[in-house]
Amino acid sequence: MERLVKSGSGWRIGWNPNAVEFKGLVGTDNWAIELTEAELDDFCRLLAQLADTMKQLTEELMDEEKIACEAESDLLWMEVEGYPHEYNLHFILNKGRCVEGQWYASAVPGLLQASGMLKVF
Repeated sequence: MERLVKSGSGWRIGWNPNAVEFKGLVGTDNWAIELTEAELDDFCRLLAQLADTMKQLTEELMDEEKIACEAESDLLWMEVEGYPHEYNLHFILNKGRCVEGQWYASAVPGLLQASGMLKVF
């Protein structure tokens, strides 16, 4: 399999199975960070988990009510903040490199969809 980078308005995510250490990539139009395979796996898993949580909260919140939800692994911390149907995403790497990044609500649906299909063969 060759290197794969998916991108859309305000987001990008990539996978390079042939890279020695940093096989993943996440970013926006203005910045990007390479991730190890374990970091990318956690990123995708936690993003899906947070999206599911926000979807479940749709029924429990009033339309104008905002919420923040966090998820964490040994490798990274993530937070979504906003409305259940429209929220920003923020992450911080917990180990090694000191990195943090954020995506605006308009970019999250595309990033979420691409992250679920990135390593599907």
